[in-house]
Amino acid sequence: MSFDKLKDEVLKANLDIVEAGLVVLTWGNASGVDFAKGAMAIKPSGVAYSELKAKDIVILSLATGEVIEGDLNPSSDTPTHLALYRAYPTIGGIVHTHSTYATSWAQSERDIPCLGTTHADHFSGSVPVARNITESELAAYEAETGKVIIETFQGRGLDPLDVPAVLLPHHGPFAWGRTPHEAVKNAIALEEVAKMALFSFLINPNVPAAPKALQDKHYKRKHGPGAYYGQESDRR
Repeated sequence: MSFDKLKDEVLKANLDIVEAGLVVLTWGNASGVDFAKGAMAIKPSGVAYSELKAKDIVILSLATGEVIEGDLNPSSDTPTHLALYRAYPTIGGIVHTHSTYATSWAQSERDIPCLGTTHADHFSGSVPVARNITESELAAYEAETGKVIIETFQGRGLDPLDVPAVLLPHHGPFAWGRTPHEAVKNAIALEEVAKMALFSFLINPNVPAAPKALQDKHYKRKHGPGAYYGQESDRR
């Protein structure tokens, strides 16, 4: 069973988040999944991006988390990625970074509100901040992080493809998409709207959310059955 295509996609996603300026040092990771093969691919732990090759990407069983292929230890965030893939079969790629602006909102324990159409083009409503991990949950920190993300989306009644990102308090953002490439695009969009929201509040601390009708118009013109922006092959 060959995982070459999946490895190549995940390698590119990892290199793309560095190129986009979302990662410094080794502060981040990207993964992808092949549900048909029951496998997840993810960056190895602590390996410099400049040295990363497709052969280094670690393949794990989606069911058990055991390594199927690869000689290196997988990312320490692997249990979080596994939890999200197991909960949401619509997700095909996940990106985790410590990008400056999104992480600043996460460290401030604040949702990123939808203040304008740039945000609404990518995220339906606010990007949520999850609750804090409790002291008792720290022993299985990464697995519990996944559970907390799922709890956040269930509690708020959110579809993970309508809001393809979350903020972990005092930690950083996770973003995802139908593919590793789409997860990268959403991570880039998240960082930009986080930056815009910060500057908006600096200019006007009382800035309100964009009108709901305007938010919905911009989101739905790109997503869903009535979408008309761009090319049909890119829509969902």
